[in-house]
Amino acid sequence: MNGRMTSMWTVVMMVMGVIGFLGAPVSAQAAKPELKGKFELLKDEPSTHQPGKVNAIVFADFYCPHCHHFEEIGVPMLLKEFGNKVEVTMLGFPVIPGKLPTVFDMYEQAKLMGKGDQMKTILFRTIHKDKVDGVLDRSMRSLLIKEAGLDINVFEAGMESGKPAKLFEEGRRLGERIQVSSTPSLLLDGNIKVDGANMVPENVVTIIRSILEADAKK
Repeated sequence: MNGRMTSMWTVVMMVMGVIGFLGAPVSAQAAKPELKGKFELLKDEPSTHQPGKVNAIVFADFYCPHCHHFEEIGVPMLLKEFGNKVEVTMLGFPVIPGKLPTVFDMYEQAKLMGKGDQMKTILFRTIHKDKVDGVLDRSMRSLLIKEAGLDINVFEAGMESGKPAKLFEEGRRLGERIQVSSTPSLLLDGNIKVDGANMVPENVVTIIRSILEADAKK
């Protein structure tokens, strides 16, 4: 594991409490004896675990700088550490007030067209590096859509259908249901929530590794 990368993510995650909901609790120690690390086991949510693989949903806000850092540093670190044994998917969970949901709808439409990861990278860069955080009108959207390698007319027709907005809303409601307290937060295998002070790389890696090790013992 890259020590410098881990150190950077640690610093970012330790200060991320500024973004998100105030008063986020520190999750309890792992509730399942075969798993290690600190997380919250959601007893009312079903497990989606498939042996030998961990499904990691990242609740993130495109306008959140900590989510941008996690996308640049945290996600590559997890993929380098676990390869195809971890699948990382982002769901939009807005916490920054006063922003339109256009970027979240764009991300969902790109996912429908098979270019979700490309659009996610483009949107984070546009907002945090290019400093374009206002309204993304059609002319600006066209540039980003073209950069992602997507057909502009098909993309805009999909946006107008309302399906991307519906998918975004479904993801947001899931985050609210499991009481996501800050961004970025993780939901592992459907019922293992990692957020707040527990979102440090060593802890996340420990949890995922212990899930995979438990599979290997079965």
